[in-house]
Amino acid sequence: MSNTPTYDVVVAGAGGGLIGAIKAAQLGAKVLLIDASDDFINTCNTSLTTGMFPASGSRWQREIGIIDSPEIFTGDIMKKTKNSADVVATKALTEVSVEVIEWMADSLQVPWELVTDFHYPGHSVDRCLSVVGRKGHLVMAPIWQSVLDSNLLEFRSSTRLVDVEIVDNVIVAAVVESANGERERIPTKNVLMATNGYGANQELLEKYNNEIAHVYYHGSKYSRGDALEIGVKHGAAVAYLDAYQGHAAIAAHANTLVGWATVMQGGYILNLNGKRFDDESAGYSEFAAILNNQEGSTGWLMIDKRIHDGSMSFKEFEVTAASGAIIWADTMEEIAAKTNLPVENVINEFANANAVSAGLAEDKLGRKVFEKPLQAPFGAIKLRPSLFHTQGGVRVDADGRVLKESGEPIAGLYASGGAALGISGHGSDGYLAGNGLLAAVGFAYLAAKAIAATGR
Repeated sequence: MSNTPTYDVVVAGAGGGLIGAIKAAQLGAKVLLIDASDDFINTCNTSLTTGMFPASGSRWQREIGIIDSPEIFTGDIMKKTKNSADVVATKALTEVSVEVIEWMADSLQVPWELVTDFHYPGHSVDRCLSVVGRKGHLVMAPIWQSVLDSNLLEFRSSTRLVDVEIVDNVIVAAVVESANGERERIPTKNVLMATNGYGANQELLEKYNNEIAHVYYHGSKYSRGDALEIGVKHGAAVAYLDAYQGHAAIAAHANTLVGWATVMQGGYILNLNGKRFDDESAGYSEFAAILNNQEGSTGWLMIDKRIHDGSMSFKEFEVTAASGAIIWADTMEEIAAKTNLPVENVINEFANANAVSAGLAEDKLGRKVFEKPLQAPFGAIKLRPSLFHTQGGVRVDADGRVLKESGEPIAGLYASGGAALGISGHGSDGYLAGNGLLAAVGFAYLAAKAIAATGR
């Protein structure tokens, strides 16, 4: 059985892994990119996101006078995670954030726009970039097309990484499985595991993340914990397995994403008693578990035409609106009747929110900002909580190298995104918008550079 490498690197997972594969190929590596799906560009978690990529100190910020830096971004992460985020990973990703995003613009022609029309919870400045339509697929599809139009790398779909071979603590091969179950051993110098977390693996969810294990899963069905199980099998250290990104704004009508821009523009959420029950502006991730604990694990988002129009820049919200998920009415009494909520409570919460918005009262739940009072016509959207993806995995160093419990790297084995530990601390309340995408593209990019630098 030959260990003569066929490839310099096998990249498993073509979401964020696509970025690592392209960068490695540009740096001279012979690359095989594989993905378990036959339609990854539409179904991978990177494509399913709203495409918010944070970069601290980018040229788009400088153009409009925003002062930002990796240190400021790190401070925001540590504040949101109550100082529980991994220091090494946080430093590595905040420092590379501008480099990878600007490389995606300059080398891959991604037409980034800085998102300034609303402010995500926990970010002290506007630093998230996206593209017109604000959907991950719209970022990734043109990149993938450019790969198809070139001979930069080799790609196989419907091919799953199921194991790696290690000799004397050095990667010598990847073991892959086709859709029909046939296995193949591929000699390689390096393997980058970019196969996301374990959100689609019910057994692992119940083991590590029971808090969110039974809500609706709004992620890729191929996020089965493959990298976690491969890493553990070969002695890798693991970290933050209880971390996840939830979302409290999935429309129950058709399981489409409403998005938290609705809340940050002044929307608020009522339970089935017609009452608000927590500070919505704290963050959409932690609010998923909060909503899940309400009667019926559901709630109603209150918006108006202004919020509706301001959210149409998101393709996902456009889809939600077109699906018929929004109930419209000219009065709050009519909203209460159409949603079967207690009318007195609905009217009282509307009055309270407007008073806080006008600066006439303090919110009893601690929310500081309602952007503007809601005005007729009013809209209501029934919500359900969801799990988007897990945020823990194998422990890695600043270059994405997988580490053993001793802290020693496994030579040639790398991990990125949900396959690796993230920068959101424990649980769900440390998540900042874009943390998952930054870990996905950031560690993949760093791994590619490390592979080139080591010459393995």
